Amino acid sequence: MQIQLELSQLISEYLAKKYEVEVNDFEFQSTRKEFEGDLTLVVFPLLRHIKTNPVQLGQLIGEFLVDNNSLVSDFNVVKGFLNIVFSDAYFLTAFQAIQKAQNFGIATPNEESILVEYSSPNTNKPLHLGHVRNNLLGYSVAEILKASGKKVIKTQIINDRGIHICKSMLAWKKFGKGETPTSSGKKGDQLVGDYYVKFDQVYKEEVNLLIEKGHSEELAKKEAPILIEAQQMLKKWEEGSPEIIELWKTMNQWVYDGFEATYATMGVDFDKNYYESDTYLLGKDVVKKGLDEGVFFKKEDGSVWIDLTEEGLDEKIVLRADGTAVYMTQDIGTAIQRMEDFKANGMVYTVGNEQDYHFKVLFLILKKLGFSWAEKLYHLSYGMVDLPSGKMKSREGTVVDADALMNEMYATAKAISEDLGKLDGFSEKEKIELYKVIGLGALKYYILKVDPKKRILFNPEESVDFQGNTGPFIQYTYARIQSILAKATEEHQASLISYKFELKEKDLIKLLLQYPSVIQQAAQQYSPAVIANYTYDLVKSFNSFYQNLSILGAEKNDQIKLRIQLSKEVANCIQSAFCLLGIKVPNQM
Repeated sequence: MQIQLELSQLISEYLAKKYEVEVNDFEFQSTRKEFEGDLTLVVFPLLRHIKTNPVQLGQLIGEFLVDNNSLVSDFNVVKGFLNIVFSDAYFLTAFQAIQKAQNFGIATPNEESILVEYSSPNTNKPLHLGHVRNNLLGYSVAEILKASGKKVIKTQIINDRGIHICKSMLAWKKFGKGETPTSSGKKGDQLVGDYYVKFDQVYKEEVNLLIEKGHSEELAKKEAPILIEAQQMLKKWEEGSPEIIELWKTMNQWVYDGFEATYATMGVDFDKNYYESDTYLLGKDVVKKGLDEGVFFKKEDGSVWIDLTEEGLDEKIVLRADGTAVYMTQDIGTAIQRMEDFKANGMVYTVGNEQDYHFKVLFLILKKLGFSWAEKLYHLSYGMVDLPSGKMKSREGTVVDADALMNEMYATAKAISEDLGKLDGFSEKEKIELYKVIGLGALKYYILKVDPKKRILFNPEESVDFQGNTGPFIQYTYARIQSILAKATEEHQASLISYKFELKEKDLIKLLLQYPSVIQQAAQQYSPAVIANYTYDLVKSFNSFYQNLSILGAEKNDQIKLRIQLSKEVANCIQSAFCLLGIKVPNQM
């Protein structure tokens, strides 16, 4: 904050003159609510330079500030804490600076660029509830990093090859009878997902049959005929069989089309897609080079490993004895390829916490290979999302489909809004659009307000509550402000020369002033929860202001002006913060 810089310079000059010490670093914090003040200087650290009583030193500094800065009107000292009270002139100047700023809080772009990977689905099933948290987190973190000043490239790697893809392909070939998304009326990803479930059903039947014939369970699972067929199909794919490649392209396109529709509904996008079918051989040359340089070592069977025991991990294979790559090899090569493609300074991987160990190993390997950007790789690790109904299993078809979840959120928003009777006067088209905005906003906010590392139990009805720390509560406050602003006149937009502030007005301005630093904090922590909970605090403060102070019916004209203008800046901040979370705000509710 600018005021902190000004006060730091003043205090530094005072201490140099009075005590002949050079101090340039001061610790400020928000004044605790039980004390009068707007900003607190922590005096204790200064005792390293000046041997005196902290209360006495705080008193002297406070008196100096009141005498030498018109923006400081009063102070009080509590033990080693100097609570500084700002003048009305300070609050008016600070508020007018917010008004004049274009996109207040959003930093000027710098040269640092960063890749953010999220989603990265498999092409054998639709996106599910786990993907919803992944996409919402990744997209929001990308927007927050952009707002903090960085150039951001949103990317995903689509897992479009492997045995799981062949399972869906084989099941469709055996049981599909030529069914397509068009003929079935299903989204392509859902259609392909049905055949992934079908494969698993047939596979289990065959395993049980083999066990009945005397096979061990372990042997039955390996020798089920449909699994062997899928393995043969994968081998044909790797050999480039025209028939298999054509089927693979066709079914993958069905899935891509389905994904695009889901992404559009969810409100997320990407700048660049990578495909595992293009990248799965990447990294082998890097491993061979690293082997020559002593980063890796070869075992007697010819497999290549890296020893990370000194770093508290273990030995990790990076190339099999037959020369084929493992996932780690591919991730090494893909990371290098991406950084070469975009000349980025770092990258964020949005991947569940079950992969924590994998990314520790990946980042260490890239550092040992000498890539300087490896220091700026970050794993945005997040916990699972559970529903009251229990754990999900995609092979068994019990996964909560992302499309179905978003439809349920729409239906929940519709039911609750109708029960509350809030939409009188809306056309049917307007109602439908509003249910979507409320439902999707509720889903996004409920997930993003939680620290990414924590596991979530998602309750759709609880998320659409119009009271408490929810998306609809914040959206409703925004709509309420729009209703107030609609009644304002041009006269109310005129600038104020002076003003006597009420406490509730000051509280709102102080919260608004925190917005730029909140964005930076959220970017540093890769946490949309910082933005979400700040927005909730701002809305709570506004509602307290709204309930305690009359806006349009205030006694004085300058009070009406200030309160309308302040309401407008709060609405702008809500809209900006929710934009970083990927949430829309309606003008009416």
